[in-house]
Amino acid sequence: MAINQVQMQPGLSMREFMARYGTQAQCEQALVAARWPEGFVCPSCRCRHATTFERHGRTHWQCQRCHHQATATSNTVFASTKLPLTVWFLAMHLMTQAKNNVSALELRRQLGVSYKAAWRIKQKLMQVMAEHESGRCLSGRVEIDDAYLGGERSGGKRGRGAADKVPFVLAVSTTDDRKPHHVVVRAMPFTSAAVADWANTSLAADTVGLSDGLPAFRALRAEIAEHIVHVTGAGKAAVANPQFKWVNVMLGNLKNAITGTYHAFKFAKYAHRYLADFQYRFNHRYDLRRMLGQLIQHASRSKRWPESRLRAAEFRG
Repeated sequence: MAINQVQMQPGLSMREFMARYGTQAQCEQALVAARWPEGFVCPSCRCRHATTFERHGRTHWQCQRCHHQATATSNTVFASTKLPLTVWFLAMHLMTQAKNNVSALELRRQLGVSYKAAWRIKQKLMQVMAEHESGRCLSGRVEIDDAYLGGERSGGKRGRGAADKVPFVLAVSTTDDRKPHHVVVRAMPFTSAAVADWANTSLAADTVGLSDGLPAFRALRAEIAEHIVHVTGAGKAAVANPQFKWVNVMLGNLKNAITGTYHAFKFAKYAHRYLADFQYRFNHRYDLRRMLGQLIQHASRSKRWPESRLRAAEFRG
């Protein structure tokens, strides 16, 4: 059997990680370089001229034009954190280099922080991933399918109306030799309007989309170059359809990653972030050694996320 070079790549070892980001100074320096690669730019007036001073062991920049003061973490996902950057960087390393998902409980053990702190770190970093991947657009041949995440495990209503069950669409683009390339996963209701809106954001105009007979997918006809429908039915025959090989593989990997890692979480409230985590890691899988650096860069340019906003419900079915 041929070796899958993507799966077998070495990634960034823990020894290399500690050499690069083992101290607070190294982490702050990496964050500054990621946020302002061409030198400081005032977040308020965009002026490039500033003076620096140290306060509580951290570098502050003061704009010479508007006198706005900023740090490498201000107004980012790291804003107001009481934890050292070394903790955040280790969390990012674990979340990008692990083959499977990393739960907040596992982060708590590895980082040496409380469970609530680990949960906040994970949710904020997944939100960074969600923000970055929100503009992902697939093109070419794209396999599309619908599925559900969550629901009652025992007792209660079963099927599509089950409590805490989140509908989502997964689409995977394939290369010319029919290998998976990029994936988009979106929590959304199965309505024509929602599918049309999703297609406008996530599918290029030249897309050839393949889907099953879900009525809502008819909206794709007006949004992409070609929409091919294969009525698959249910059961093993549907899963075995070669036209949907990779979307079925991705759905299986996604569900196994979630059920195999997390004891429980509020699907209806936080599903969009867990789906974004899967999407981000899959789409950046080609170079594991660079994935941490990419997440550092995306986090350095992210929005501030206070806990009240972090816990606000996002998805509406």
